[in-house]
Amino acid sequence: MVVEGATLATFVTGPITMIIVGVLLNVVGLGALCWALFALAIHALPFFVGMTVGIYSFQAGAGPFGASVVGFVTAGFTFVVGRYAFSVARSPICRLVIGLLFAVPAAHAGYSVTLALAHLDIPSEWWRESFAVLGAIAVGGIAWANVSMQTDPALRPGAALGPLQPPNGATTAGG
Repeated sequence: MVVEGATLATFVTGPITMIIVGVLLNVVGLGALCWALFALAIHALPFFVGMTVGIYSFQAGAGPFGASVVGFVTAGFTFVVGRYAFSVARSPICRLVIGLLFAVPAAHAGYSVTLALAHLDIPSEWWRESFAVLGAIAVGGIAWANVSMQTDPALRPGAALGPLQPPNGATTAGG
């Protein structure tokens, strides 16, 4: 017997299926949020520079779209110039300073994000601080690695890539 207006109960509309789908979508959403926070924390210095320049240009009358474009361009320029300066610098002190310019704000952002997330579920203050310090170390280390990702320093003027030549008077194996 078919009754008009009655809804058919299917597997897709069942309560168990909806609960499972809801939990899976929550996990995906939380994962995307954590990924975005982590990526933003790693690029803290370019983000802060871009945000500062964007806000200043908005206050100067550039409008919301123009301020966004100026902020994004400035953030990208800061990141590229920082990586280039790190690869060109020969002095370990200069490389250390440039790396720390990127790693310290990232570590601070990682500490703050990890501490905020730890406040959601961890009752012990000691454990929250421990996780926050581990988050700061991880994010700061990854920011350092991200800046120094170009492993070979840039060539000096007059240097060229080519096959290795033995020193004068030295012979190679087989000759």
